[in-house]
Amino acid sequence: MSTDSEERPGFRVWAPPGFPEVREGDDLAKLIAAAEPGLADGDVVVVTSKIVSKAEGRIMEAEDREAAIDAETVRVVARRGTLRIVENRQGLVMAAAGVDASNTPAGTVLLLPEDPDASARAIRDGLRDTLGVEVGVVVSDTFGRPWRSGLTDVAIGAAGVRVLDDLRGGTDAYGNPLSATVVATADELAAAGDLVKGKAEGRPVAVVRGLPRVVERDGDTGARALVRNAADDMFRLGTSEAVREAVTQRRTVRAFTDDPVDPGSVRRAVAAAVTAPAPHHTTPWRFVLLESAESRTRLLDAMRDAWIADLRRDGKSEESIAKRVRRGDVLRNAPYLAVPCLVMDGSHHYGDARRDGAEREMFVVAMGAGVQNFLVALAGERLGSAWVSSTMFCRDVVREALGLPPEWEPMGAVAIGRPAQPPAPRGERDAGAFIEVR
Repeated sequence: MSTDSEERPGFRVWAPPGFPEVREGDDLAKLIAAAEPGLADGDVVVVTSKIVSKAEGRIMEAEDREAAIDAETVRVVARRGTLRIVENRQGLVMAAAGVDASNTPAGTVLLLPEDPDASARAIRDGLRDTLGVEVGVVVSDTFGRPWRSGLTDVAIGAAGVRVLDDLRGGTDAYGNPLSATVVATADELAAAGDLVKGKAEGRPVAVVRGLPRVVERDGDTGARALVRNAADDMFRLGTSEAVREAVTQRRTVRAFTDDPVDPGSVRRAVAAAVTAPAPHHTTPWRFVLLESAESRTRLLDAMRDAWIADLRRDGKSEESIAKRVRRGDVLRNAPYLAVPCLVMDGSHHYGDARRDGAEREMFVVAMGAGVQNFLVALAGERLGSAWVSSTMFCRDVVREALGLPPEWEPMGAVAIGRPAQPPAPRGERDAGAFIEVR
């Protein structure tokens, strides 16, 4: 016969009272042991990061909290007014880099522990030495979360705890395979502890009992494992920051992998391209997408032959011609090509060269804005690109090879693909050198 406890699985969580004010140099393990001497093997101790910071001397004089945030920030993820969501030195993405002006004397701020996982290990080892128990330790801090209102505590440090519970490869109650289920156990423990600690009740430590399966004697993976790496992070930046990042990360890529390009990514980039400004409420952009190897080869062979004929008429040597033709390899080696074209539908004709020339220039500028949108959007899709002007020198050849209407003007070609290697560092440009103020 099963026992009542087997029929009703559960756990207890409580916050010991009477915890003293923590000061720099205090031994947190001894303070916790004094507040809760009845700790047992398999318990999890959840410790608010504020008292860890105080014990480790992570308190600083700071009349200007913003300066302290600057010092702890690695990169700005999003900004709205004075609120900043940043990545801090511990790799955590959070508001204000975790710099806290509450529960600390006026004129000072608390910084997060330098290494929260190391802090958790020290507390766990100290409790083992003091009380002879094997417990897990979670260092928690308060976070906001994307898409959700309100705050909750999460784990920023852990020791002796199964931080992530990987259920992939198992099945659910209906026999369905679990292919993406990885439970953030340490975060759940942090949130459970916060329910009883409160934010202003002087109870900075909680004990979770009844979940021995999450405690591991040698569990030193640490809460760092909860931080998603950049390559897997689909939401790494806020909206305006993502736009700026895409613009600055747009680079000319001349070597591509053989990985196929998702046509949907290119179509999304076209959708961004056609939001560019244009004169007279026109839509002067057309994008010819060369998705088959046959169409790319037909176009590039025709362009090569036309280029060689032009160079021979210019009196270039065969060696010089071969060298120049090789410059077109960036198009030939790309797994995907797009040819942006300009159409002048809706343009005005004034009957004099000056105004008609200006009219055409307006449309060309609009075409350039569309191409730039296209290139930036491709960068946002993690695709490399190179705009090459060569189709502009043989427009009739391009139109014939691709079967385009006579009024479509090919405005270069865009090679698209996965970059074969990271781009070289971009040379710094002083924006002030390009500005004149009147």
